[in-house]
Amino acid sequence: MTSSIIVGGSSGVGRAVAQRFADRGDSVIVTSRTAARADTVATELGGTTWGLAVDLSRPETIAAALADVREVDNLVISAITQGVNSLADFDIGQAIEAVTIKLVGYTETVRALRDRFTPGASVVLFGGLAKERPYPGSTMVTALNGGVSALVKTLAVELAPHRVNAIHPGVVGDSPKWRDVPDHPHVPRTPIGRLVATAEVVDATDFLLRNTGVNAHDLFVEGGLLVT
Repeated sequence: MTSSIIVGGSSGVGRAVAQRFADRGDSVIVTSRTAARADTVATELGGTTWGLAVDLSRPETIAAALADVREVDNLVISAITQGVNSLADFDIGQAIEAVTIKLVGYTETVRALRDRFTPGASVVLFGGLAKERPYPGSTMVTALNGGVSALVKTLAVELAPHRVNAIHPGVVGDSPKWRDVPDHPHVPRTPIGRLVATAEVVDATDFLLRNTGVNAHDLFVEGGLLVT
């Protein structure tokens, strides 16, 4: 049975990835900051799914939190912290937490689990379109997603022959954050004429995990917005 771990799999696209893997019969671990939330989501996902409390904002606790994980075929890290943070009104505490989660936390999670990677194991880290298309208040988000892009390159070298890739979704139109927002400005600028869907991001994540020729790659799932 394939063992898949989705760190940050209790909500958003991470949860949709976990659902895909549970539905196809994987042994799935979903994490959240609290055990109660992780366990609730694991029950809702069904299949052979377990919840685990992992707090990436406290990287010194990650290894112990993952101690009971036996083996890893697929590792997806999608955990994020939301928030606008610009130079005009810079929140240092929020910025430190975001950096800790996205860069230190991601790295420590991979480090803590690497000795339990199966021979064909691979890793997908979540970045985002703000890496290439900043928006008002995206100062830290843009910088962190650029950091994820750099991180996959060095991790692919350090973890060889295991593969490490990054996925950078655009605005996900059917996500809870955006599905009730009419007339998003990206729509008329996107060649496919719409925002990308959750299922498309999930499918792209699965592609990066299973295609053995793709490594140290940044995959943008944004409907072609970057060419306009």
